[in-house]
Amino acid sequence: MSNNMVYIALQNNEEARPIIEAIEQDNPKAEINHFPAMVKIDAPGRLVVNRETVEDLIGRDWDPQEIHISLVSISGNVDETEDTFTLERRA
Repeated sequence: MSNNMVYIALQNNEEARPIIEAIEQDNPKAEINHFPAMVKIDAPGRLVVNRETVEDLIGRDWDPQEIHISLVSISGNVDETEDTFTLERRA
């Protein structure tokens, strides 16, 4: 794996599935790997979870802080706002 890669691993459960789907929609270069208990998503340089995309999928308001309920592990620098949860590699 390149030093430029970031990743997020989420539990493989009902709460995380729309988050995973949103990540897939908004990060076309992301590679999604399904395991029995978790889903690991690798991306080159940057990975963004957009509040609006998740809300569209679940049909209710969603706070990006809710991602922490399903979070298993991450790699990268984290930037959290009211609208996004972002992982990126900084030089």
